[in-house]
Amino acid sequence: MGLWYEETFDDHIRLGLRVKETLFSGQSPYQRVEVLDTGGFGRVLVLDNVFMTSEYDEFLYHELLVHPALTTAPRIDRVLVIGGGDGGTVREVLRHREVGTCVMIELDRMVVEVSKEHLPSIGTAWDDPRLDVRFIDGIEYVKESDDEKYDVVLLDGTDPVGPGAVLFDETFYEGCKRMLTPDGVMALQSESPLLMMDVFVETQHKLRKLFSEVHPYIGPVPLYGTGTWSWTWCSDTGEPLRPILERQAAVVEGSKAYNEEIHRAAFALPNYVQRALKL
Repeated sequence: MGLWYEETFDDHIRLGLRVKETLFSGQSPYQRVEVLDTGGFGRVLVLDNVFMTSEYDEFLYHELLVHPALTTAPRIDRVLVIGGGDGGTVREVLRHREVGTCVMIELDRMVVEVSKEHLPSIGTAWDDPRLDVRFIDGIEYVKESDDEKYDVVLLDGTDPVGPGAVLFDETFYEGCKRMLTPDGVMALQSESPLLMMDVFVETQHKLRKLFSEVHPYIGPVPLYGTGTWSWTWCSDTGEPLRPILERQAAVVEGSKAYNEEIHRAAFALPNYVQRALKL
């Protein structure tokens, strides 16, 4: 029948998946990396006992992180992705034909190597010639790099614990903005407003200090705790609800979740979020 693998949130909520087989389990220099074959969610990537992504619902997360930013940015020739070692984010980025270069910064080489081997249905763009994968520290990169600025920056980090904690630091966001063109767009995952409201609100306040336009948006990701997740769209120009229609239509055709209506609806915030943000 298989064993149960459980993720515990703050010692008061527990999510469990029945495991048919453990496909990989190893310790990188940064974290514990596991891939489980489960009955309900297919293959699942786990980092330090936290569910990261699954074959079953990954499209809900990756499409919502990528397409609201890439359909609204004035230009998308150069895209920077920090994190995203499973390959789902760069897959969605590279579905846009206008993207000329996608640089992916991932600290943990093991995550990428394991994902390539055991999660091939998620990372399908590893061989795209436009993709430049670099195994370096993203914090140092955005602070010190003299690379050409990016039209879009996407932050696909883990939760604010362990090696992922620094990806929620204000100085890191400052570095990300430094790498962004003046009219560029940044988008990031910003945790669950139900399960981690304090982190969600704090993140919005940090971003509002740096960007003129900061707009959180919400969607379902069943693998993550309460099933409710958030991302945040940031820019000094433009509006998140004014996509370039031709670009949007081109990507909608191959999307499982993302379309014009989902884009618009995701930015409609429920009252409890509006009140927490004092909107």
